[in-house]
Amino acid sequence: MEKLLLSHTGYEVKEARILRTSRLTEKDKLFELSLIGGEILDFEPGQFVEVSLLGVGEAPISICSSPTRRQSFELCVRAVGRLTTALHRLEAGDVVGIRGPFGVGFPITRLIGHDLLLIAGGIGLAPLRSLINYVMDNRRDFGRVHVLFGCKDPQNLLFRDEIELWQRRMDVGFQCTVDRADPDWKGNVGMVTALIPGVDINPEETFAVMVGPPVMYRFVIAELLKKGIPEDQIVLSLERHMKCGLGKCGHCQIHDIYCCQDGPVFFYERIKDLKGAI
Repeated sequence: MEKLLLSHTGYEVKEARILRTSRLTEKDKLFELSLIGGEILDFEPGQFVEVSLLGVGEAPISICSSPTRRQSFELCVRAVGRLTTALHRLEAGDVVGIRGPFGVGFPITRLIGHDLLLIAGGIGLAPLRSLINYVMDNRRDFGRVHVLFGCKDPQNLLFRDEIELWQRRMDVGFQCTVDRADPDWKGNVGMVTALIPGVDINPEETFAVMVGPPVMYRFVIAELLKKGIPEDQIVLSLERHMKCGLGKCGHCQIHDIYCCQDGPVFFYERIKDLKGAI
């Protein structure tokens, strides 16, 4: 009874073994994991887990794989602190602690049957990748799909191999841009907002979903509203330091909402008037 209670409340730490790792950029590393004992991690696109190492600490990390690929799950880790730097030193066979998943994911049931405009900025492609691959694996459930991705420079381009696959698909419109190009870059140069006016959409049938740094949201939302997309069809994931994942510590609190429990995914109409949200 006690173990069931702990699992239900989110305090239980489960062990997960690293199956493989791959280097994405100088600062970003991809981990494929599975829970020890054969249990399947039951999650929705947009949710996150708390990852821990004994003697080091714990940090919230978004799940970047799709739940349609159930035997394992993936985390994209950027080395920015003590815990994430320690994670970068791990390899296949090592074990970490996992709590969760936590939070509200992307509203799949609302999105089904509609056109999608999916927009990512920088490391925001990691959590959005979970939704992108979910849509790819259930392509008949959705209408037209456009994916826009922007990052600082070609060296920070995440998931290069998958991006090439998305670009070749005939049933998905994919565009990528960088703020600063190098001599080998042949694609778009500029902010991701510059790509939005050229996307052909039916605003009444389109849901826009975005994940990226907070500074990006205000400008992206302005472009989406110009396209005529209703406020209740604009979805975004708020980046906050969700330390406990349980709504207890208050680190992610914005007025009367807790990003770790009420989010991190929100409809724009709900948070547009909350000072400090975006």
